[in-house]
Amino acid sequence: MSLSCAALAAPLTARAQQGQMPVIGFLDAAVGTAVKLTDYYEGLKIEGYVRSQTVAIEYHSAEGNYSRLPGLAADLVNRRVSLIAAIGVPAALAAQSATAAIPIVFAVEPDPVRVGLIASLDKPGGNMTGVADMAVGREQKRLELLHELMPTATAFVLLVNPSNPTAQAQARDALSAAREAGLRINIVRASAESDFDAAFAALAESHPRGLAISDDELFISASAHLAALAVLHDVPTIFQGGAFAVAGGLMSYGTNPTETYHQAGVYSGLILKGASPADLPVYRSTKIEFIVNLRTAEKLGLTVPLALLDSANEVIK
Repeated sequence: MSLSCAALAAPLTARAQQGQMPVIGFLDAAVGTAVKLTDYYEGLKIEGYVRSQTVAIEYHSAEGNYSRLPGLAADLVNRRVSLIAAIGVPAALAAQSATAAIPIVFAVEPDPVRVGLIASLDKPGGNMTGVADMAVGREQKRLELLHELMPTATAFVLLVNPSNPTAQAQARDALSAAREAGLRINIVRASAESDFDAAFAALAESHPRGLAISDDELFISASAHLAALAVLHDVPTIFQGGAFAVAGGLMSYGTNPTETYHQAGVYSGLILKGASPADLPVYRSTKIEFIVNLRTAEKLGLTVPLALLDSANEVIK
């Protein structure tokens, strides 16, 4: 937790204890973006909870260093927060290990049953529920979009974070999709933002025609950095979330993060009102957004096919 966050958290906790204000422990795998937090707060507000007025927030971030998450989760448990909002699979798993009593609302990319967070989407059981990105075939679709952009290309790269428990599944899915399409794909790894330069240098050695970035909270928080590196290294790149394309990335394909964090806030409010996480079905986020940045395409010397532009939800000109 940063010094600024710590300074804010202390008086909020004291006020919460004095006035019986509920306290939410916000456990973030990476640095929280303003949009992420704003959307979460808006969801809380729907259920009548206003930050610093009717609910206090203890914000803990691993800042992309996932090994810090168990300690941060344990600290929230020791503070006896009313609920933990866990953003990203690593954060959700750390919260799960830290407590079986405090309610947990997660916001995760893959199927939470598959990664062992809950028993069932409809009846989670236990102390966890939340929002999950249930769009299937994302890795395959991103490769397909890159190949549609560059139909003669055969060599691509996938960037994964080996610290993420889902990294092996992401790599496996991408390799399977590449084989089915007759393409070659190499895996490059980065577990911290300081690894990005070396990762891009490594991928350049394989002379890929395009890069797909896997779903990961560290990568999301560093969208602008990744977008800049992709242009610098002249590599057409696709990632999740519109923030990547807006920051100068070539293409983004994934579910709308606003819906995800907003609904996590709604669920947190419902649980603070007395709903049981065991009985709240996981909210499935399935609406996909595909965004193309034509300005970046021009920088890379690419002509985007009209069919690809027609399929986009948004084109940045």
